[in-house]
Amino acid sequence: MNAPTINDARAIYEQIGRYILRTPTLELDPRATQNTFAQVVLKLELMQRTGTFKLRGALANMLNAPKGTRGVTAVSAGNHAVAVACAAAQLGIDAKLVLYDSANRARKDLVREYGAEVNLSKGGTVAFAQAERLVQDEGRLMVHPFEGAVLASATGGVAIELLEDVPDLDAILVAVGGGGLAAGVASIAKAIRPQCAVYGVEPFGASSMNQSLAAGHTLTDIVNTSIADSLSAPMSMEYTFNVCRDFLDDLVLISDDEMCRSLYLLFSHAKIAVEPAGAAAFAGLIGPLRERLAGKRVGVIVCGACMDEDSYAQWLERGAQLGVK
Repeated sequence: MNAPTINDARAIYEQIGRYILRTPTLELDPRATQNTFAQVVLKLELMQRTGTFKLRGALANMLNAPKGTRGVTAVSAGNHAVAVACAAAQLGIDAKLVLYDSANRARKDLVREYGAEVNLSKGGTVAFAQAERLVQDEGRLMVHPFEGAVLASATGGVAIELLEDVPDLDAILVAVGGGGLAAGVASIAKAIRPQCAVYGVEPFGASSMNQSLAAGHTLTDIVNTSIADSLSAPMSMEYTFNVCRDFLDDLVLISDDEMCRSLYLLFSHAKIAVEPAGAAAFAGLIGPLRERLAGKRVGVIVCGACMDEDSYAQWLERGAQLGVK
């Protein structure tokens, strides 16, 4: 298993740069971290086109598609499908995508707005099987949501940007679903600044990577119950599993309540609206990593904000009721 190198990440970054935004960083109001006394810099990847980091990997895979590829397909709870649809629209490629029928309606609408065809599925391995039939029957490229060296090299661009903006970080926190973002960020951050710790943060109710690391191998048919549906990977896969195992300093677990509370704090103190997955890394800082990172300079990747207003209002109210502890 060859992890992405800094040269790999920079080459992909150069390739996709014309299609993406360089997302900003923001020094967070110290009140938001309460008594952690950490100095926090937010990496605002929620401001990426489509509202999440996913566009980076989708573009990288599609720009490196084999010659003769007749369109693309993908499986997604929503965010990845939106990214693939956007990338397909930019590159003039036909997209026929498989979304979980439980996907947030805002994400389904966005996919259609970009001109892609939506096929609904019950999710999990059933959805992947449906997409695989499109690969076999129609010659489409499967644009995977989190697996592979090209995708990890693309998400490594998040670490490049963050460490160029804030080169003295002691630690970086990143949400973990399938692990594609974490694999790229961890491997490239370590290449640039070896002394910088990288911590993965995963919901208790969507813990495919944590379960896999505990088992010592990849797992399939993971049952997920978290509100962070965009972190709810139904399986782990070999490449991403190995990179996360080798480069993450630790992987901690958080609750749905902790994500809602973090979502509320980010709104209150940074005036940004995020989905639960986008609040996950910050939840790790004010929760299980609080004491470990006290006094440190910490980069927190805010990975996405692709949601409808009604769901957001419910999560925000839930976080407000939990209050500031």
